[in-house]
Amino acid sequence: MNYTFLNDIGTLPKMVTEAMKYLGTKEIPGKQSNPVILNMAKELGIGDIYTNDDTAWCALFISYICKKVGKPIPFAGYHFLRAASFSKWGKAVGRGNAMLGDILVFTRQGGGHVGLYIAETEKTFIVLGGNQGNAVSFTEIAKDRLSDVRRYYSIAPPVSAKKYYVNSSGVVSKNEA
Repeated sequence: MNYTFLNDIGTLPKMVTEAMKYLGTKEIPGKQSNPVILNMAKELGIGDIYTNDDTAWCALFISYICKKVGKPIPFAGYHFLRAASFSKWGKAVGRGNAMLGDILVFTRQGGGHVGLYIAETEKTFIVLGGNQGNAVSFTEIAKDRLSDVRRYYSIAPPVSAKKYYVNSSGVVSKNEA
């Protein structure tokens, strides 16, 4: 799927801009781990807790992006690794009101998932996040898996922070672990 529309809509929300810098960052299968992912844990002060990129890292990625852009993170320790921790982050947003840059929290078999709203189709959200196909990537996630939409701006959001509609790729993620 092509997300070049993001290049044409003006200033993006800071979290989206920062997250896109990591597109393509991947886990290293086996005993080794990607030092970029491990560094995210170190910068959050949990390098002793998070020691292998085979462990789910969607929440680690979003926590790291929050830190990089100066957004508050009202939790610490293991909570940096839990998607559900973001269910209380920022302000709650009504289910039909997600917009570019919002944090989306999803349920999945065996846990949760967290990522950034990029756009939507009739039945899915386009999500930018970590640990999606073992990489920082865009993926489609069914709307019926959504548990929370969260937003935080200390000043007004950029004009680009609004709802976007795209065509589905036809490939919907079932499990981001």
